[in-house]
Amino acid sequence: MSTPTLELSDEHHSLLAGEAGEAAAMCMRIVTKVARLRGAKRLVPIESAHLDGCLYHGQAGLDFVNRVVDGGGKVSVPTTLNVGSLDLLHPGLVRTPADETTAAGRLMAGYQALGARPTWTCAPYQIGHRPQMGSHVAWAESNAIVFCNSVLGARTDRYGDFLDVAAAVTGFAPEAGLHLTANRRATMIIDCTGLSGALRSTDALYPVLGYLAGELAATAVPVFTGLEDFVPGEDALKALGATAASSGGVALFHVVGVTPEAPTLDSALQGADAQGVPTVTLDASTVRAARDRLTTASGDEVDAISLGTPHLSLTEFAALADLLVDGEPFHPEVTVWVSTSRLVLAAAEAAGYAKTITEAGGKILVDTCTYITPVLSPNTRIVMTNSGKWAHYAPGNIGVDVVFGSLSECVRSARSGKVVRDDDTWR
Repeated sequence: MSTPTLELSDEHHSLLAGEAGEAAAMCMRIVTKVARLRGAKRLVPIESAHLDGCLYHGQAGLDFVNRVVDGGGKVSVPTTLNVGSLDLLHPGLVRTPADETTAAGRLMAGYQALGARPTWTCAPYQIGHRPQMGSHVAWAESNAIVFCNSVLGARTDRYGDFLDVAAAVTGFAPEAGLHLTANRRATMIIDCTGLSGALRSTDALYPVLGYLAGELAATAVPVFTGLEDFVPGEDALKALGATAASSGGVALFHVVGVTPEAPTLDSALQGADAQGVPTVTLDASTVRAARDRLTTASGDEVDAISLGTPHLSLTEFAALADLLVDGEPFHPEVTVWVSTSRLVLAAAEAAGYAKTITEAGGKILVDTCTYITPVLSPNTRIVMTNSGKWAHYAPGNIGVDVVFGSLSECVRSARSGKVVRDDDTWR
């Protein structure tokens, strides 16, 4: 089968010819090469970008950014930045050797030199970067991608390090993958109608649904039914998508009656016969077993609590502060970490939520996250979290055992100094 010819405009050829500078030409070569590999017929202009590669993983990432900067490269569309390897507002919280700290700082500075906003968050949608439904963007970072596609209804493919930069500099992306309407059709139905109302109402269910979706759908597009009466909010959808993108490669999901491209099941299926679409019917035992797979620890010991993966939203700050309103402090042997963006933290400080949390003994981290950088005490062995993404990655990334629970269970455990969970809802 022959590869479709990639149609390029005069503007595209101008970029390739170096008329906008050496860096723009290099970035355009990257975009067009990937477009041809993907079989794209055209490039689409993008309205914004979110860049993922701000974490320092070695010299190659720094070399690439420096080459773009030295070549005069600048982003051509509004661009936000993912988490880095440092908390720039609270120096010393991240324990890295001096040479790595220096390199990490240079990498973050390099991305700013491109003209991107120094947002340092995996959740740019919480700080006003919210593209309109149907608009084309180039977002990287798995949870940002799935939220953008699913909850906002904007269109981005799975962009990884360097391709996202190339798209941001040129302003173009391959018209492939989830930029195409046909590829956004749901190809698996996950039926939640058999779950109890109490279970569908708990915040802990949604990371578990995401975990199952990743396992079941891999990189396919699942659609959930049976949740429309409970109308899960943005934080629940954020948690679902983040975990689905971690346990699998889900970049788009639909929830009938909730997400913008799924007012009905027929809409999500784009008119395909539901009888011919693979369907998984969930029951309490299935979701309880998935919840338990997110826990690797045994017993009731807990050393730390980690909240905010993806970054804690202002709404979640309010919910956490409300649970702490009686003033009972956290147990002295349990460290509670809250990861968020610097802009959400500013709003939480203005509202008084951050003070409530720190007065209870909590610690707040910005610009990075606790499962990818050395923040937790070296003596930490068992961590409880309400994040399916954190639970999935932390054992391998930082060598701890994990207990998964709801936000309220995390708070009760932090106060008691041992794991407290209520299984009745999951029956």
